[in-house]
Amino acid sequence: MLSSETAHAYHPLSIDEYLRKKLMPVEGVIPHLPGIDMYGNTIPDEIVGGDVFEYINFQQRYNIEARIAQAQRLAKEYLEPLAPGAKAHNAADLHVEWMLSKPGYTEEDALQYRKAKSSEQLRNAENLRELSTTAGVLLVDAQGHGIIAAKIASTVHDTLQAFMLSELDRSGTITPRLFEQLNLRLAQSATARNALGRNMDASSREIATMLYGEIRSNGQFRFVNFGHPPPLVFSAKYKRFMRIGSDRMVQFLALGLEIPEDHPDRNRYIPVKVRKRRMDASDIAVITLMGRGDILFLYTDGVYDGSDEHERHRIEAIIGKHEHQPAKEICNAILDYAVRRDSELRQEGHSDEIDDKTVFIIKRT
Repeated sequence: MLSSETAHAYHPLSIDEYLRKKLMPVEGVIPHLPGIDMYGNTIPDEIVGGDVFEYINFQQRYNIEARIAQAQRLAKEYLEPLAPGAKAHNAADLHVEWMLSKPGYTEEDALQYRKAKSSEQLRNAENLRELSTTAGVLLVDAQGHGIIAAKIASTVHDTLQAFMLSELDRSGTITPRLFEQLNLRLAQSATARNALGRNMDASSREIATMLYGEIRSNGQFRFVNFGHPPPLVFSAKYKRFMRIGSDRMVQFLALGLEIPEDHPDRNRYIPVKVRKRRMDASDIAVITLMGRGDILFLYTDGVYDGSDEHERHRIEAIIGKHEHQPAKEICNAILDYAVRRDSELRQEGHSDEIDDKTVFIIKRT
């Protein structure tokens, strides 16, 4: 007969318990970068919610050194011509075989192609080395509450993780291509490929905002924003949030709502808006924490919607009060305030305004 402890260990999780465990990171995965202190936390409105945040600890999640060695090995292999009668054993060999089977291509063309593919791998190795001083952060806010919102957030999370593997294999870094693919994943299909897609009204869409960013040891934060409230920077020198020019804060619509007109599959989806082109490196926003003690505040609209000046000043005061404390204490202080505000909303009969709450703090030390 099983002991009570063993029986509890085998007790199956409910779907909401499973999603909560899956979508909540633990402190052990917090990246440690010289000069950077970071911490985030989420409080769902129900057992599970539509807010997700995650640390992207490149060094812990991926074997960066093995990936660098692989790129360097391929850089050499791609330069080696096949011996007569030998079988192709890498991507460069296969493409060269195709080139030489077509009229108009010469051995010189094949050599130039091999050189290009080799240099591409050397660049990949260089990109991978930069990940040793880089950490990523993902914030997702799915529309709604409870298990449906958690499912949408989980879709974004899992899709991004799969695409990241492909990006590191292909480029050694995260490129705008990943976000266009992720955006299309949440777009509404014109072919009604699933039950949600058959109903073409707005309520059938899987809507989620997302902010993905990467912080480096020098305080530079590069990010893409799909419909998410913009980051705020608290200056240790001026003791307040700094105004950031809108030209430095590129923002797309929420995931899936906007598709570029030059995408080959555009007419297979029903966007709310069509933008002129696919995103590129110029659409990646950059914020730099210039001074020691500067704080980057990331959040979801259950904490602050990004527009209410009164709330902005109250959060600014909380950060100012706790600015000398670690990122974890600053994060918890803001979440404590948000929970107290929820209690006030319930007492005033405005429970419908309560949402999942996420705060992520990055502090330059």
